[in-house]
Amino acid sequence: MRMIGKTLLITAMVIGLFVPVTRGAGVNKIGIIDFQKILETSNAGKAAQEKINTAGKKMEAELQEKGKEIEALQKNLERENMVLNKEARDEKQREIRIKINDAKTLEARYRRDIKRTRAQVIQKIEKEVFDVAQKIAKESGFQLILEKRAGGVIYFEPAWEITAQVIEKYNAEFAASGNKE
Repeated sequence: MRMIGKTLLITAMVIGLFVPVTRGAGVNKIGIIDFQKILETSNAGKAAQEKINTAGKKMEAELQEKGKEIEALQKNLERENMVLNKEARDEKQREIRIKINDAKTLEARYRRDIKRTRAQVIQKIEKEVFDVAQKIAKESGFQLILEKRAGGVIYFEPAWEITAQVIEKYNAEFAASGNKE
């Protein structure tokens, strides 16, 4: 008996999704947004990507400097190898190993930092974009807005795509906020 009740409820819900319901004089409006496209083409998305790239280049430069320092130590050890006693040679090799491990640890930390920063930026932009999409939905009378990839959308009518409208409104809000992060 419970199974039949659940089946009827699910069937009613599915039918409710596919049966057009009139709202006022029109039919339901559905919108599709492409968050990845917004992330790549909006002013906020471009600014965030530039910020991440700048931080990445700075970190890369620091790692290259560490690499040059290690290389110089290795060349110095090769030159002095014949003149150094075993203890001094072992000490210099140990110093090089420590510097290599420090550089690897620093590189791993930088990778985590960049990954965390990217995730935070994307999460912030996603929240802002979804807020903008909700405003557009309320202003334009959309009953449903889906994100193209997250919603498992396989096909949609191109007329339902409102990504450009969201980008335009989001860019305006981003500019009005003074480009603050």
